[in-house]
Amino acid sequence: MPSLFGRLMPRSQSFSTAFTSLAENTHEGSAVFVEMVEKYDGAEGYVNRIKEIEHAGDNMTHALLTHLNQTFITPFDREDIYMLAGRVDDVLDLIDAAARAFVTYRIARVRQGVVDLAKVLHQATGKVVAAVHVLGKQDHILDHCIEINRLENEGDRLSRKLIAELFDEEKDPVQIIKWKEIIETIETAVDKCEDVANVIETITLKNA
Repeated sequence: MPSLFGRLMPRSQSFSTAFTSLAENTHEGSAVFVEMVEKYDGAEGYVNRIKEIEHAGDNMTHALLTHLNQTFITPFDREDIYMLAGRVDDVLDLIDAAARAFVTYRIARVRQGVVDLAKVLHQATGKVVAAVHVLGKQDHILDHCIEINRLENEGDRLSRKLIAELFDEEKDPVQIIKWKEIIETIETAVDKCEDVANVIETITLKNA
């Protein structure tokens, strides 16, 4: 049986592993989403896969927070752990929402440029994985955060362009409403990646 001192010591590796798994799961969700909009050969199957990934992410988040509540000493501030877990979970929730909208709105074909926006999201979740992987190691972590910020700017630019084209080209107001929501949901997911980067940057500067 481990000593009381051993049980109270921070289990940084456990938190690091949990956050890495959570980020990688979100990155997997974005990969399936990109595959869905690229191929668009039956959205419902992809939506079901993303829902399974999202459900796994919820379980991971719950396990991480349970572990946090059972740990006396943590590798960094508890509120930052809560916030980081929540922000990563937000990204996957939005990927799930964007994917479901394609089925709910019975989208027949993917508008030009939406794949590019989805790929920006996938790149951003990849950088989230990279940043989380070196959390607490001071190993170029802020470089990953800067790149996520750049991708957020790129996502915002693409989103504005796609919405402008939507209003220029689409005459059906119902289609405008559907596509505007989908585009904005994907872009918000990229925004949430920037929120993750901001939390990571805060943690890094606090523990420098």
